[in-house]
Amino acid sequence: MGALLALSRTIDAINTVIGRSAMWLTLIAVIVSSVNAVLRKAFDMSSNAWLELQWYLFGGVFMLCAAYTLLKNEHIRIDVLAGLFSKRTRDWIDVGGHVIVLIPFCLLMIYDLWPFFWLSFTSGEVSNSPGGLIIWPAKGLILLGFVLLLAQGVSELIKRVAVLQGLIPDPYEEKRDEDETVVA
Repeated sequence: MGALLALSRTIDAINTVIGRSAMWLTLIAVIVSSVNAVLRKAFDMSSNAWLELQWYLFGGVFMLCAAYTLLKNEHIRIDVLAGLFSKRTRDWIDVGGHVIVLIPFCLLMIYDLWPFFWLSFTSGEVSNSPGGLIIWPAKGLILLGFVLLLAQGVSELIKRVAVLQGLIPDPYEEKRDEDETVVA
């Protein structure tokens, strides 16, 4: 289990760097959107490339930060129901959710996305819009996002099993305690 926990720490570190870096794409998207709006309104100039760049940046934030969101335990869940269960039951629900839903879904998406991306990359696919951008980077971000989410799902599964076995403290207990302190 020590090797798996080391793997988990490595995955967590990679997704932390990528997630924190990808958040900056939001600022870039706001700047691009603002420049595009000013050019369009003040100078009656616009380009489909600006609009597509905004979409790429937004998609990049969403896909590259999904794994980081899972790492930080900030994904959406039904806390009203989860609060009714014991901590151990919630841990088992997390294990089941990762094994039955998250990991198979990510594997399916990666399996389906690889040819989607590869065909776009090898053909040099370009947007049909006049002045549009190349398409494969956006498709690559979707694929990369699911690869990162799969890796983080494996990391979370390793940590949850280790918590259930009593090998490590729950990495989210401190976060839960902080949240309860703020509410109280």
